[in-house]
Amino acid sequence: MHSHYTYLLILLGSIAGPLLLSFDKKVAYYKKWKYLFPALLLPALFFIVWDELKTKAGVWSFSDAHITGMKLSTLPLEELLFFFIVPYCCVFIYECIVCYFPSIKQKSWGKPVLLLMGVLFLVAAVFTYGKAYTYYTSLFNALFIGALFVFPKWFKGFNASAFLLSYLIVVIPFLLVNGLLTGIPVVLYNDAENLGIRIFSFLPWPMNNIPVEDIFYGMLLILMNVAFFERLRSKDVEPQSH
Repeated sequence: MHSHYTYLLILLGSIAGPLLLSFDKKVAYYKKWKYLFPALLLPALFFIVWDELKTKAGVWSFSDAHITGMKLSTLPLEELLFFFIVPYCCVFIYECIVCYFPSIKQKSWGKPVLLLMGVLFLVAAVFTYGKAYTYYTSLFNALFIGALFVFPKWFKGFNASAFLLSYLIVVIPFLLVNGLLTGIPVVLYNDAENLGIRIFSFLPWPMNNIPVEDIFYGMLLILMNVAFFERLRSKDVEPQSH
């Protein structure tokens, strides 16, 4: 297969399993598409605009050898698809955990943990100003986590414990995909704009080239999608006033 299809094949391989399992009777993910698909739109728009600005600024770039060549402005078609396909897969894993372990939504330990993470992200933003990838990833995480606590009624249905537990699992396939994207490499990073720390530098290729920021970039992406997904679902089940 021509290497220009590398990014596309990684995405198709990623979504194949979750798409086929969407019709599992227990989870019945397909029945939740009416909440999921609208929930994907706003985070995707946010990340696409961010991606476009940072690509133009030289924070990261894409290898022409591994993309089809179809672009919207500076972004490859595959990069646009990334912001729909990866959240689809990750929210699927989240929903599996919630369906098989419903009691997790009754737990409250996640709120102080997420709040502490928000504070740490804010501190990280203060100390990494000037390194665009690290700074904005930290800042946007802090701001969105802050919004979850400031507007809890608007984000009704979101449970921090369920999200954090699911992300500990979601991050595994997320990093596998990122390992391929950064190891091949499909995506190239300007280390002047990040901390220059690779999470798994001790591992063999392709997992040894993932910037530490990717964990928290992924966290924000999935956090936003889960929060909006739960917002739409909870809104749908609210009792109607007469």
